[in-house]
Formats: sequence, structure tokens, C-alpha cells
Amino acid sequence: MSSAITKKSSLTMIAAIIAVTGLSGCNLATRLSEVGNGPQLTTIENPTAKPEYRPVSLPMPAPQVAEENPSSLWRNGARAFFKDHRAKEIGDIVTVKLELSDSATLENKTERARADGEDTNVTKLLGLETRFADIIPGASAAVDPTSLLSFNNNHNTSGDGDIERSEDINLTFAAVVTQILPNGSLVVMGRQEIMVNAELRELMVTGVVRPEDIESDNTISHEKIAEMRVAYGGRGTLSGLQQPRWGTQVWDIIFPF
Repeated sequence: MSSAITKKSSLTMIAAIIAVTGLSGCNLATRLSEVGNGPQLTTIENPTAKPEYRPVSLPMPAPQVAEENPSSLWRNGARAFFKDHRAKEIGDIVTVKLELSDSATLENKTERARADGEDTNVTKLLGLETRFADIIPGASAAVDPTSLLSFNNNHNTSGDGDIERSEDINLTFAAVVTQILPNGSLVVMGRQEIMVNAELRELMVTGVVRPEDIESDNTISHEKIAEMRVAYGGRGTLSGLQQPRWGTQVWDIIFPF
């Protein structure tokens, strides 16, 4: 019996190791390919052609039928009287000004105490209460039906947590219009990669902007970008040293105590 359990435990451990190795295999292969050379810059490509790309879908107002007015220079629904060079079509470029200054301080304290106790007795059970000593393997004749089981549990938890967070990001970069929504809003996506001393810094911003919020110099600030998603980070030798090994990270996640 014990050998079967040991074999089952070994198979479970092997399966867990294979699963973890599979999850980290892609990142491991990438890091091994960069030994001696550092991270490689990605090629410029169409973001809408990627398999994981999904068009943005937001609630839109009911479409309005444009009325023809041949005697007027003004067109109903036009956003500007004179044509300008601000981004308005798919593939146009707009300059994004990102000035994020974010800070937060959180403090949590938790205290919990719990005591449980339970006693179980069987004084009447169709006359079988006198046969417990024969039914229970290894039990002696001293089995007392009035006190068969007794459980006691004491548990205390005390925790303190403090979080202080502060981010300051000041960047100006170009983004490309990838989609025009039915209400005229523009979906923009900007990516930037900078390689310095084998450290690759990556920036990606996506969001939805209104054409009228774009300034005359074809710039837009981040507070006018709806559904904005910002990813700023990097990878390289120094960044790898600042993170725990992947085995330690997996162990911290699955360790139950």
C-alpha cells in the first residue's frame, strides 16, 4: 500500500515538474538565446495582424443620416471647417504625452482568534453501543460510549501590512491609429523599445481618443485617452537579477502554508 502511495506521489511530482517546465519553457528559451547578446529588439509589424489582436467594441450612439446642402460650404457632421493635419484616419500618427504621477499609501491590520470544541457520545444505538469494543479494531473493553470523540482547536491570526507606492512617468512618443469606431473616436496604439547596455525598456499604450481632443500640433495628453492601458517595463541581465527565480515564484504560489 505504501509503495503504491509513494509511486502515485512520485508521478504527481513529475507531472507538476513537467507542467512548470512547460509554462516557463518559452521564457527560458528566450533568455538562453540572449546569452552574450542581451535582449533583441522586435521587428516593426502591423499590430492588427497579430493573432491576439481584438478590435475594440464600445457602446455607440445611433447613427445620424447626413443631410445634403449643396448651397453651403459647411457639411453636417463635420468636425472642422478647414482641413487640418491632425490624425483622423487609420495609419495616421499622433503624439502622446504621458505624464503620470501616482502615489498611494495603504495600511492594513488583521487580528483573529478562534476556539472550537466538540464532544461526541453514543449512548443508544440499537444496542450496538455495548459492542463498540468488538466493532472498532484494536479497541479495548474500556471504550466509553458516553465519550467517543473529542475535538479541540485553537487558532490565532495576526497580520500587519503596509504598502507605499509611487510612480512618476514622463514620456512623449508616437502612436498609430489602428481603428475608427462608429462614433468617430480613434483607437490608438503606441509601442516603444529602447536598448541601453543590454537592458531593454518596453512601453506600450493603447486607448480611445476623440479627434477633437487632439491639439492643433497633433498631440494629445494621457488624461484625454479613454480605456487607456499602459505597460512599462523591461528585461535584461540586471532586471533578471532583481526578480526571484521562477522556481521560487511557483513555490510561493502553490505552497499552502
